[in-house]
Amino acid sequence: MSLLDAAAISRLQSEFRESMRTLLVGLCRDIERHYPELAARYNLPLEYFRLLADRLDHAAFANWKMVGWIEALNDLVYFLDLLAQIRRERDQRGFAEQLFAECEEKFFENSYLDELFPLGRAQARGLAGRLHGLCRRLALDITQQALFFEPRWVLQWLKRHGRRSWAVSGSLEASYERAEQAYTIPVGIDGSALTAPASVRSAIGRPSRRVTFVFKDHQIALHVRGRSFRVGTWEGAVMQWHWPRQKAVQTAAMPLTVGPTLHYGKKREPRALSATDAMQQVRIARAWQAIRRAWPEGHALLALLTARVIPLRASGVVSFSYRHRPGLSFVNCFDRDNLDLIDDLIHENSHHHLNLLLRKHALHHHDRNQQIFYSPWRRCLRPLRGILHATFTFTMGALLFARLSTWAETTQGKRQWREAGLGAQHLVRARFRCLEEIESVRYSLQDLEYARRQLKWLTGSGVRLINELKDAIGQTERQMSRYRKAVLASSFGSSLRRHVAGLRQARETYGPMPLNQV
Repeated sequence: MSLLDAAAISRLQSEFRESMRTLLVGLCRDIERHYPELAARYNLPLEYFRLLADRLDHAAFANWKMVGWIEALNDLVYFLDLLAQIRRERDQRGFAEQLFAECEEKFFENSYLDELFPLGRAQARGLAGRLHGLCRRLALDITQQALFFEPRWVLQWLKRHGRRSWAVSGSLEASYERAEQAYTIPVGIDGSALTAPASVRSAIGRPSRRVTFVFKDHQIALHVRGRSFRVGTWEGAVMQWHWPRQKAVQTAAMPLTVGPTLHYGKKREPRALSATDAMQQVRIARAWQAIRRAWPEGHALLALLTARVIPLRASGVVSFSYRHRPGLSFVNCFDRDNLDLIDDLIHENSHHHLNLLLRKHALHHHDRNQQIFYSPWRRCLRPLRGILHATFTFTMGALLFARLSTWAETTQGKRQWREAGLGAQHLVRARFRCLEEIESVRYSLQDLEYARRQLKWLTGSGVRLINELKDAIGQTERQMSRYRKAVLASSFGSSLRRHVAGLRQARETYGPMPLNQV
């Protein structure tokens, strides 16, 4: 499969959607069969979850919010099994050590490790209680999210089963991972939300306070501290909301939505969400348009794989995304200029791209997450998984910069280059970045070849992907060779020379790792 084959990626997305729906049905069945007591203890509405699996549109099962929800339910099943095991486990210390290692390897994108082992080590004492707390938190969050994917279905479901009401514990706390603001109720799966009126905020106090959502007859209400507030009323076929509804921001220039801005504090930790400034929305739309004009093949993948952008205001923090949130990109719009914004959109989209491939294909095995390969980007040792991700995403970056370099040479391209908020210095930097990425990708491709031939860590699918990356970067290198002399003579020349020299030094220092040291 070609790296830029949008039709193949679309087919893969369709397979992924069906697999996620099948997973949801299977998880409900597993919980019912193996953990009925725990399901009752945590009030998991499995029958309603199955209704969602039946009723949700096929396209929803690749959505960033829905996939994250199903993945959370999958994680909950894993921890329910551990909770059942720990009750009969004799070697509590060994159990804790094994779980600590598994969390380090499997859940590096989640907070589970910190919740289960707050001291940063395999502490057995109190582990059962912490497991219970984690299961309870996951169950509450999963259930609350499910209620508001399509609230009408909850009311219909209650009526069909002859139930007058359903009360569910929840909160209006912010979710930084989903970029959902405090004092809101997210509705649907596109990022829309209901905003709590001032009277509700005053009654709740801190957003982490537990509230109760009550579904009764044709109404949804929020109960807190002895008071009741109407949230919505189902009238005929329409849900009438009594709270202001913020629809997901979308412009005519692009199909993706732009969410609230996520702010980080001095310790580089998320601390707040706020409405996104209109200027940042314009910049994102302009970057989207520039990619469409300069690189139609890359833009086709961007339109398929990126659904929502969260502007990131965080000094020193690079853009990022989550494996279990496909299509959701957190992009630093404040420390980065217009060329960087274009690059970051493609970079995070490339992570979504590779994560989709990894859902279908096992690309590596037997490496046990060992950090033995030098990363030219992070300048430290990384596991094979990290090198694969970096090589893939920065190859895509090199392709982008190569297309930007040639696009800006045509008469129409020059005009559109300026419309994208780019100048002459940006063009030189784009060519420098392309040459820089070619050098870095070449370095890591050598390590991946070593992992293939000597360590036997790449599967057949992994080998095919690496060969595609080699072909793509080789073609890009040939195209960019005519710019190399000019870049070396520019203000970026010394940086490129230092980069090449640094890679040579790294190769001498880190080598390929000898087999007896692996």
